[in-house]
Amino acid sequence: MSDHEVYMRRCIELAQQGQGSVSPNPMVGAVVVYHHQIVAEGWHQVFGGPHAEPNALASLPSDVPLHDCTLYVNLEPCSHFGKTPPCSRLLIDKNIGKVVIGSTDPNPKVNGCGIALLREAGISVETGILKDQCDALNKRFFTYQNLKRPYIVLKWACSNDGFMAPANRERLQISGEEARVMLHRWRAEEDAILIGATTAIMDKPLLDTRLAPGKNPLRVVLDPNLRAPQLPGDFQTLIMNTRLGKNEGNFEWIKMRQDFALADVLEILYNRQLLSLMVEGGAETLHRFLASGFVDEIRVIRSKKLRMQTGVEGPKISMPLIKSEETNDDTIEYYGKEIVTCG
Repeated sequence: MSDHEVYMRRCIELAQQGQGSVSPNPMVGAVVVYHHQIVAEGWHQVFGGPHAEPNALASLPSDVPLHDCTLYVNLEPCSHFGKTPPCSRLLIDKNIGKVVIGSTDPNPKVNGCGIALLREAGISVETGILKDQCDALNKRFFTYQNLKRPYIVLKWACSNDGFMAPANRERLQISGEEARVMLHRWRAEEDAILIGATTAIMDKPLLDTRLAPGKNPLRVVLDPNLRAPQLPGDFQTLIMNTRLGKNEGNFEWIKMRQDFALADVLEILYNRQLLSLMVEGGAETLHRFLASGFVDEIRVIRSKKLRMQTGVEGPKISMPLIKSEETNDDTIEYYGKEIVTCG
């Protein structure tokens, strides 16, 4: 492994600490290297706060000459004013010696401009170090920027023989405790979580993160005819329907046209700067997403012991199996496709 790869892997490790806290911004980590040693590091910690580069420079010892240093960062430094000043300009003003970058930023406000500014200022820039890993780290951000919709994860639990629920739809706990904790951690990593009206009626789920640290995602209910009762818990919730438009506390009813499609729902979430969406079902809603083609990843919690023989069958999966992992009670299967990256 080259020195470039070692330092870029550290950038990725740092960036991951911002997961669940920086959206709709990407996760970014940065390290400063002097004479083959890391002398400063930082990451983007919270949306609206300083980016990774200024956080790293702030920890640099005062006796280290920055013009002899190399800054590594997993994503191109920004070149525009947002909630913070442009990082590319900061690096120029600080007279950094060299910048090594993993991914090019797909945001049209950046998309190569940060790199160009650095080079125009006479700073040596190298790009594409561990590009695939850096792109994968920010797959939600890349999908949002390139496809103009959130990154979509489908999730369901099923018996060993593939059934999601009994035929009578009575509530049945399928997954074990370890998988339930994992699910709550997954929720904390996504901006929004979606169910259909039938799941809201039958299960009345909280859809929160009470078993793991992290924020509660925005809850989205597809309920065209307003059949479902209001979900429990006073969390931010959108109810997509065809009858009513109003706000009441943390609940918002969004009136849609009679034949509203998933694309309409995703456009609303995109315009609210939501980078990702987890779809937890039920079966009809999962099938709708699979038929639409708006699916980037599938996670299935499959019980090792429970067999049902009949009931509500889980969807057929056409995506390749990426990996699986075991808990005491369940097998967690991950399916996916190649992520969309910048050109």
